[in-house]
This record gives sequence, C-alpha cells and structure tokens, in this order.
Amino acid sequence: MDFLAYFPAAILGYGSYVASLLVALTVIVFIHEYGHFKVARLCGMKVDVFSIGFGREVWGRTDRFGTRWKIGWLPVGGYVKFAGDVNGASQPDPDQAPKPDEFHGKPIWQRALVVTAGPVANFILAFALFTGYYFLGDQIPGNRIGEIITGSPAAEAGLQTNDVVRKIDGETIYAFGDIVGIVSSSPGKSLAFDIDRSGSSLTLNITPRPTVEDRGFFGKVTFGRIGAAPSQDASNFHHVPLLRAIELSAKQIEGMVGSILQYLGRLIIGQDSMAQLGGVGTMAKLSGDAASIGIFPYFYMIAVVSVSIGLINLFPIPMLDGGHLVFYVIEAIRRKPLGQQAQEWSFRIGFIVVIFIMLVGNVNDLMRALFGNLAY
Repeated sequence: MDFLAYFPAAILGYGSYVASLLVALTVIVFIHEYGHFKVARLCGMKVDVFSIGFGREVWGRTDRFGTRWKIGWLPVGGYVKFAGDVNGASQPDPDQAPKPDEFHGKPIWQRALVVTAGPVANFILAFALFTGYYFLGDQIPGNRIGEIITGSPAAEAGLQTNDVVRKIDGETIYAFGDIVGIVSSSPGKSLAFDIDRSGSSLTLNITPRPTVEDRGFFGKVTFGRIGAAPSQDASNFHHVPLLRAIELSAKQIEGMVGSILQYLGRLIIGQDSMAQLGGVGTMAKLSGDAASIGIFPYFYMIAVVSVSIGLINLFPIPMLDGGHLVFYVIEAIRRKPLGQQAQEWSFRIGFIVVIFIMLVGNVNDLMRALFGNLAY
C-alpha cells in the first residue's frame, strides 16, 4: 500500500519536472528561431515555415506573407524553413538557381546576420531575464558581514561580524554577490578589503582558499572562498537598482560564457572529461527544482539555459549556426560556396557529433540516477 500511495505522487513529481523543462525549452527555442525569422524578414527573405516542435502538425496558421506558423506534436526544438531550402540543414536546391527573395539568393553578409541572430536572441533573452531577476526578484543581501567560519581566511585576516565591505582591490562593493564574484574568481590571490568597522576605515588583506567544485556541464571549477556569510539582519537586504541589475546581468552572462569556454578548453587538452556533461535529465531536474522555489528562480534558470544554448549554437560544428558561419567565411574566401557533396558530408559529420554529445549527456544522467552523483 505504501508503494501504491507513493507511485502516483512520483509520477506527478516527474511530470512537473518534464512540464517545467518543456515550458523552458519552448520559450528558449521560440526566441532563438524568432531571431532568425525577424532578421530574415528585415533582409527581404521569404520564410516558408516557423515551427515549434517536430513531427505532425497539431496546430498551425498561415500569415499574410505566406509563412506557416505551426506546432509539432513533439515539443522539443524547432526550426525556421526559408524559401529554397531543401532540408532542415538549410541547404539549397542544387538543381535550381536561388531566387532573389530566397535565403541563398541573398549576399553572404545578410545570410550571416540571419544565422547569428538566433544565438544573439538567446543572449538578449537571458539578459532580460537576469535583469528582471535582479531588479524585481527577491531582495538580496548587502555588503555587511554576518557569520565568519573559524579557521577560515576571513577569520585569520581579522574580518569581523558586522564589518561592511566597501571595496575589494579598488572595486566598489554594493552587495554580497559582488564579494562572491571577486573572491570566487581569485583563488590563492591576496585581495585588499576596504572595511567600514563601526565608522572606522581599515584595510585587510585576505587570500581566498582554492576550492574545487563539480558544476556538472561546466566541469570541475576551482574557485576561491574566504569563509564569510552575509548578515541576515533585515536592514542588510534590498532590491537591486535597475542600472545595477543591468550591470549584474552583463557580468553573469560574461561569467557563464567564460566558464563554458574554460571547460571546453580543458576538455580539448585532456584536463577534464565528458563525464561532466548533462542531458535531458539534468535539464529537467534544474527546471523542476527552480520552478518549485518560485517564478524568479525559474526565470533565472531559463536565462542560464538560454546562454548555454546560444553559445553552443555558435560553436563551429556543421548543423549548428556556427558551422554555417564557417561555411560563409569559406565561401567569402573562395568566392563560391563549398561543393554540394562537401557540404553534405560536413553536415553528416556535424550531425554525428551533436548526437554523440547528446548521447554522452544522457548516459551520464542515467549513471547518476543509478549510482548517485559520481565523482570524477
């Protein structure tokens, strides 16, 4: 009876994870494809299909420009099909010359703009959601120090409860998140903390202790810790002003892009493994956990995934937007596109690479589900 009572709850629980993931992916994919679509329209290109999801159409309508807007029965991913495309990889018909209003009938720079617009739209979405999170979300802790861990770098340097951190290495501190950002990116580096202690100013030199943390997709990251927490006094919490929220959003995206590229670099030179990659299960868990906390954490999670998808799409892999951009560079240098056969083989290789990465991520998810959060 206990199992029978648990089973429906488990199904409902997993259903909420799936639903939150599908909503997040739908928003991200729609914005990505709308970026392609909007710039294509501005460049005078005819768009045949704008689809969210794949497979048989479950809903659709045709607008006055002849574009079919539709939703497929498999609500993962999406695509924009331009006039003249013969397949989902946006390859032209080799037997017909492209027309002036078709994607392949436009100059290289316009095609490059259209391709780049998708990832850029993802970054714009992330920027807007991060800004909303910081400006409208929960109040965040300010720059007043609360608990200090015994034996930590902060305690050894003389930092005390109720100290107010004004600057670190000359950079103004507005909130505890600023402290975290500087400290985490400076493991082993001595930092000058300008402190206000009951109206008196002093400077403390604190060296963050290097700490290694497994951050899933972003790999094993070494960051700094000083062993201090923000004051939990109500007067230390506040909303972020709009201009500051915009600044924090830009920094957040910059930090994420840097983390992903660092992980990729470590992976290429053999200093990290693909065991850190996550698949659908990881994304579903992140989505469900964030949604269970509240709407603003959920927006934050969507922004994180949007940055990841936008950046990954810029990687120079055939099938992805970055691969198309590489083809356009080659076309500009050669003054003619690659041959049809070369493009087809490139897209096949790119398809295999993408499928392999997805397979590794999902296998990693399965291993974690079966054996727990394995350490690599």
